[in-house]
Amino acid sequence: MQLHPDRNPDDPKAQDKFQDLGAAYEVLSDEEKRKQYDAYGEEGLKEGHHSSHGDIFSSFFGDFGFMFGGNPRQQDRNIPRGNDIIVDLEVTLEEVYSGNFVEVVRNKPVAKEAPGKRKCNCRQEMRTTQLGPGRFQMTQEVVCDECPNVKLVNEERTLEVEIEQGVRDEMEYPFIGEGEPHIDGEPGDLRFKIKVMKHPVFERRGDDLYTNVTISLEEALVGFEMDITHLDGHKVHIIRDKITKPGAKLWKKGEGLPNFDNNNIRGSLIISFDVEFPREQLSEQQRKGIRELLKQASIQKVYNGLQGY
Repeated sequence: MQLHPDRNPDDPKAQDKFQDLGAAYEVLSDEEKRKQYDAYGEEGLKEGHHSSHGDIFSSFFGDFGFMFGGNPRQQDRNIPRGNDIIVDLEVTLEEVYSGNFVEVVRNKPVAKEAPGKRKCNCRQEMRTTQLGPGRFQMTQEVVCDECPNVKLVNEERTLEVEIEQGVRDEMEYPFIGEGEPHIDGEPGDLRFKIKVMKHPVFERRGDDLYTNVTISLEEALVGFEMDITHLDGHKVHIIRDKITKPGAKLWKKGEGLPNFDNNNIRGSLIISFDVEFPREQLSEQQRKGIRELLKQASIQKVYNGLQGY
């Protein structure tokens, strides 16, 4: 996915890198070619049969095409598969901002050889029995093959999930073949569904971040200066040298989350201000001083503010 040419339009060597990846996958996924490579190197492979790059990529994305919205293992619809497993993976807003690698321990049932034989590949077949001259009877019966016996044994393995910058809520990260096993077929897939946890300071809306700041009445009138600690620890500096009304908003462009499709693009940080009024009652002298300072005439009026009049 990282080397796909569609995700690297500015890299002139993206196509070559991707073809090298496909050629490597062709060898690694074929036991005979792998042995041939181990014994004779690339020269030994040149003497053997190679599929076209189209076949290589088709095979490769048959397993991993799910990441690009395709249907994995579509060509194997007749092979029975185990159930898929969907697991919620909680990530923090800090991880969405900076990216991270998360290790998940998976206890997976794995089929192991066991003594004896078992019935497998069971199917319905029609059997014809002659009852007499010109008389036949057709019956349906279950016919099974004999296969080596297997048992399911739990194995613990660690899966590494890459939390990409700007990952969106509800996105899924698939692990092919890590789902429930099927004794007579292939295992299902394991899919991690991203769940972004609530943050005590910031709220995500798309690529933008929202937060609230409470200031005093004095700061609202005369201005203030402050720092907001961002998700990665850097400081966002704010200076206000004018009156700040309750509910006023301040935009800081480029201080939001990175865009998932293009990490060079970032959203905005939108800061809303609340004004905390004094809790103690003012003395008559203080009231007089405020009236003289502000020199505001009465502007009382009654109106329907809900309709914007």
